[in-house]
Amino acid sequence: MRKEFTAVKDNGLFDGIGYSDFEKMFRCIGAETRAFKRNETVLMTGDAVRTVGLVLSGGVRILREDLDGNSTILGEVNVSEIFGEVLACAGVDHSPVTVRTFEDSEILFIDYRKVISVCPSACEFHSRLVMNLLKLVARKNLILLQKIDILSKRTTREKLMAFFDAHRGAAKRFTINYDRDELARYLCVDRSAMSNELSKMRDEGLLKFNKSTFELL
Repeated sequence: MRKEFTAVKDNGLFDGIGYSDFEKMFRCIGAETRAFKRNETVLMTGDAVRTVGLVLSGGVRILREDLDGNSTILGEVNVSEIFGEVLACAGVDHSPVTVRTFEDSEILFIDYRKVISVCPSACEFHSRLVMNLLKLVARKNLILLQKIDILSKRTTREKLMAFFDAHRGAAKRFTINYDRDELARYLCVDRSAMSNELSKMRDEGLLKFNKSTFELL
């Protein structure tokens, strides 16, 4: 239990909840931990949505797949971050997205119905969980707005620069968790065209890159 608490204590869902309450909460909300291999599907499009997932180790990507099997990367969820909370709060019965690991992962699943329903034991932490969940949903909406802003750019170069600005923070040198194919799918652009644009930007002295590490000049 201590391992789970160490992994999740920095997540906003557990703000104001100490270890002693976490043990009680773990039992009260029906939490369970499962391990997944790299590229294993955690949630398939069309599956029933019953839980919120919190990444204890590894990470997952949120994918939108079309009828031809092509996928677009909507986002990435890393250690101590959660997924499925927006679907849960929206009351979605069947998932419109697929969730898949990009490395070996361990995920804590929480039955959201037990979080948002009245607790028969009148647990002190229950109302805190609900308030924290609402805050997380609001923050997730801000992240989605950020991606909308990136995708709204007209050219591949503008999308790349907007993506880099959003992911580098204050650093000029930074590493992203996407390879070229994954980055192209995230930006909804042709991979070859994107690679050509990156080469042009490098030749023009705008940036340097080595695989997934970039430096803006």
